Amino acid sequence: MATVTQLTNELVASYARVGGINHLDGKNLPSKRAITAITQDLLRLLFPGFFDEKLIHSSEVKVETAALLDSVFGKLEDEIRKSLEYQPPGDLEKKDITKAAHALTVEFLAKLPSIRDILCTDVEAAFNGDPAASSREEILVSYPFVEAIAVQRLAHELYLKNVALIPRIMTEWAHFRSGMEIHPGAKVGTHFFVDHCTGTVVGETAIIGNHVKMYHGVTLGARSTAGGQHLRGKKRHPTIEDNVTIYPGATILGGKTVIGANSTIGGNVFIMDSVAPDSLVVYDGLDMRVLNKNDKRSVVDFQI
Repeated sequence: MATVTQLTNELVASYARVGGINHLDGKNLPSKRAITAITQDLLRLLFPGFFDEKLIHSSEVKVETAALLDSVFGKLEDEIRKSLEYQPPGDLEKKDITKAAHALTVEFLAKLPSIRDILCTDVEAAFNGDPAASSREEILVSYPFVEAIAVQRLAHELYLKNVALIPRIMTEWAHFRSGMEIHPGAKVGTHFFVDHCTGTVVGETAIIGNHVKMYHGVTLGARSTAGGQHLRGKKRHPTIEDNVTIYPGATILGGKTVIGANSTIGGNVFIMDSVAPDSLVVYDGLDMRVLNKNDKRSVVDFQI
């Protein structure tokens, strides 16, 4: 029977033999566990009273917020510093990293009020868009979409500042929690709602307009990733214009693909070409059809 010493020797030998999945003697990477805890505290700051185990009275909110914000500030600054040491943006020198981490943390936390403003529109869209929702409180405490979009909007701010690793750790934690994978690079407008969430995927370069509603199993993806790293930084994912509804199982691919405003995309369709505004795209079991929603004669049998 192998001893602990023998098992240790074999495992350490594999570290020397198989590179690429070790991170030894390098920069100290941001901690997944710490980022998860920070993300949870950020949700508490965004939605006071909804992510806490005890009621916060209005007379205590300033003191409670100051204490939590101070805690988040110190922890997040430390993780951002690690990120900058791992991958400094631009020509940032080592001696400037500590100062840059502090400045980025201040700038990020200053965005919380504006992020709250836009999240309020998302909650309103969820309430107005789901007849099963009995109250806004139900949405906030039970809908997985709330965590998914709140974390993405937080992570997007760090993504815009070229902070490495942390935004993706945040959104993957939300992906695990909600079943919805939305990249921190995606640009998402106001009044956004994804009902059920599970299986929905939104790629890095996707652009989503205002008042867009999607359902489970929707993919906003790239036509091909065969080019690998050569595609980095290029527009690979579709643009969804304002007031579009996308039903379950729809797959929309390509950086040049635009779904025009006020369109409805039916369930299980597969789209790789742009769709004009005011369109209804349906799959009838045999073919996919693109109809003009303003032509009542053509859409009378496809009222969605």
